[in-house]
Amino acid sequence: MTTAAPDTAPAAPRVPPATADPAAFKVVPARHPARWAGAAAVLVLVAQFTHGLATNPVWEWRVFGDYVLSETIVQAVWVTLQLTAYATVLGFLLGTVLAFMRLSHSPVLQTVAWTYIWVFRSIPMIVQLVFWFNLSALYERLGIGIPFGPVFWSVDSDSLIGTIGAAVIGLTLHQAAYAAEIVRGGVLSVDSGQREAAAALGIPRLRQIRRIVLPQAMRAILPTAGNEIIGLLKGTSVVYVMAIGELFYQVQVVYGRNGRVIPLLLVATAWYVLLTSLLSVAQYYVERRYARGADRTPPPTPLQRARRFLRDLRAAAARREAPVTALHPGGESR
Repeated sequence: MTTAAPDTAPAAPRVPPATADPAAFKVVPARHPARWAGAAAVLVLVAQFTHGLATNPVWEWRVFGDYVLSETIVQAVWVTLQLTAYATVLGFLLGTVLAFMRLSHSPVLQTVAWTYIWVFRSIPMIVQLVFWFNLSALYERLGIGIPFGPVFWSVDSDSLIGTIGAAVIGLTLHQAAYAAEIVRGGVLSVDSGQREAAAALGIPRLRQIRRIVLPQAMRAILPTAGNEIIGLLKGTSVVYVMAIGELFYQVQVVYGRNGRVIPLLLVATAWYVLLTSLLSVAQYYVERRYARGADRTPPPTPLQRARRFLRDLRAAAARREAPVTALHPGGESR
C-alpha cells in the first residue's frame, strides 16, 4: 500500500509591499560619534596651544619681531639658500652619474658606485663635514700631474678649499649618495619596452636617456627628490660646527649675546617653515607639469580653486541683485 507524498514545495519569500511615495521612507544620516569626539579633542588641543602662544610671556613676540627681518638674520638665510642650491644641483648631477653607473653592465662601474653609496650613506653628515673641514691636515697640498709620477701644478689645500667650499663638498657628496638611489628607482620604474623600442629605432643611447627615459622617470623621481631637498635645506644647519654664518649658527650667536633663547629659536623656526613651504609649492607645480602625459585632466590648483570660488561668489551676488521680472497670466513680462 503506497501513500502519496505530501506537497513540500518551498514557500515563496515574503516581499514587502511596494511603497508608492518615496517620501514615506525616513532617511537617517550616518552617525560617527568617535570621529566627532576625536575632532573635538584635536580642536581643544589646538586652542590650548594657540592660547599659550598668545599669552605665554616667554615667547617674547616683541623680540621675535625685532630680529626676524634683521640684516644679520636675512644674510644668514641667504647663506642657507646658497648652500642648499649648490648641494642640490651638484649632488643630483653626481647622483645621476652614480645611478647610471649602478645600472651599467660593467662590474667595475657597478662596484664603484655601490661602494660609494654604501660608504657615504653610512657616515653621518656632521662627521663628513668635520673631515672635509680638516682636509689640510691629511693633504697639505693638492696638485695635478701624472698618477704616481711628477706633479706639474700644486696649491695649498687651505687656499683652494675654504670653509664654504668644504661645506659644499661635504653636503654634495652626502647628498649624491641618496640622489643616486632616487634616480635609479625612477629609471627602473620606466618600462623596459620603452628602451627596447628606442634601440630598435636606432636612437643613440644618450638620447634615449635624455629624451625618453628621464622624462618618464621624473614622475617617480620628483616626490622623493622634493622631500630630499627639503631635508637638505634643514640639514644645512649642521654646518654650524664649521662656524659658517648660516641661519642656525647666526641665531646661536645672537642668543648667546642677549640670552633670548626662545624668541631667537622661534625666528629660525619661522624662516625654516617659510622656506620649506615655498619649496613645497614649487614641488607641487613641477610634479603637476611632469604628470601631464599620464593625467590629461589634472585637478585644479589651489589658485584655480580660489579663483573659481570668487567667481561663483560674484555670480551669486549678481543674481541676488538682479531685478525680478514678473509675468502676466498671458506670459508677457512687465
